[in-house]
Amino acid sequence: MQGHWLEYLGLMLAFGINAVIPGADFAMVLRQSIAHDRKAALFTSAGIATSILVHGSYTLLGVGVIVGQSILLFDTLKYLGAAYLLYLGISALRGPAPQPPKDLGEDSPRSATPWGAFALGFLTNLLNPKAVLFFLALFTTLVSATTSGPIKVFYVGSMSLMLFSWFALVSVFFTVPRVRNGFFKLGRWFNRVTGLTFILLAIRVAIARQH
Repeated sequence: MQGHWLEYLGLMLAFGINAVIPGADFAMVLRQSIAHDRKAALFTSAGIATSILVHGSYTLLGVGVIVGQSILLFDTLKYLGAAYLLYLGISALRGPAPQPPKDLGEDSPRSATPWGAFALGFLTNLLNPKAVLFFLALFTTLVSATTSGPIKVFYVGSMSLMLFSWFALVSVFFTVPRVRNGFFKLGRWFNRVTGLTFILLAIRVAIARQH
């Protein structure tokens, strides 16, 4: 049992370090926090965390190995991911500047529905080809082949909960009025920066290679 706890702690440490490194997920939660509200950001965070369950599930089933070794499947996934991030980037560049909530009516087209925000986070993480290889590498190097299925499922569930907790904190921080007001002062520049960030991430995904 002690061996499993050491394995668990090592896995969570490696995953946690990767989780806090800014990437597409972080950029999406940040944008949702500023362009919409805390509720939208939290649902987006939940979508990202749920996607982790999908990545973990197919990794445990061995599908991750197939995707990791198939150039065709990997390329298909990475181009879908790149196209999605490019779409998000262009949408951000063309969108209106974020404004304080008091300036937004209840029927504002920019209001994010809970499930729309959830889907946004879910797809942002799901279509990241690096997530496939990351999970495969984690479970190959840090999880013993003798570890039972239920324990591995517990590992994946813990990783999902950790990721949601992290992005929930990010959501709360960036929706603090003083913090949000700082971003509102940027006006259209906020859209330009986040839009270009998504486009650069799209390029990064598109040129990604299998290792």
